[in-house]
Amino acid sequence: MKKFLLLSFLCIKAVFAWAQTTEEYIEEYADIAQDLAEEHHIPASIILGVAIHESAAGKSKIARYLNNHFGFKGKNSNTEIRSAYRDFPTVDSSYVHFITFLKSRTYFNVLFDKYDQYDFKAWAKGIQRGGYARSRTWASQVIALIKKYELYEYDNRPEDYVEPVEPLPVYRPKKKKSNRTYTVKQGDNLSIIAKRNKTTVKAIMGKNGLKSNALKPGQKLKL
Repeated sequence: MKKFLLLSFLCIKAVFAWAQTTEEYIEEYADIAQDLAEEHHIPASIILGVAIHESAAGKSKIARYLNNHFGFKGKNSNTEIRSAYRDFPTVDSSYVHFITFLKSRTYFNVLFDKYDQYDFKAWAKGIQRGGYARSRTWASQVIALIKKYELYEYDNRPEDYVEPVEPLPVYRPKKKKSNRTYTVKQGDNLSIIAKRNKTTVKAIMGKNGLKSNALKPGQKLKL
């Protein structure tokens, strides 16, 4: 009976441990994120934001059983679950591996020289472009988490730091399709028609599927 009660207590304790809030997760791992950020000049907010996103704030299965908080795939020696994700001896080692991984890949390593340690938006988008995750919304989700939990407060931004302004998308009006047509007259050729209608022979042939320059009077051409 005592063994049963002890086992029940341990199971309940484990459930509550896994049910920690995101705020509690941040409090627990903010120190290591800031230490790594200071050493490697990467935003602490990015480290925490990615970890929260990839591990569901420590509640995902691979986080609980494999200490894997960044979604790294690989072999593991765990006997409790079957998983394609690698295991780590400690959560901290998972955090350290995240930095090692970024620095060991050319398409991520360039970010350390390109962006400062405060521009979390640029970092998130750069990591996504490098192929860290397949989801097209991955960067925006990480940025949203950073803003929601104000993780940028852990970046120790200088008081006079000005957040880079994202350039507005360039508006390019769509070209209207031309519905103009031309009826071929006696003596016409493609060069004459093209010059007269301020277009090119190649454009006329492409729009009309012409394979040769031969024309017939009365033939209608799209311009």
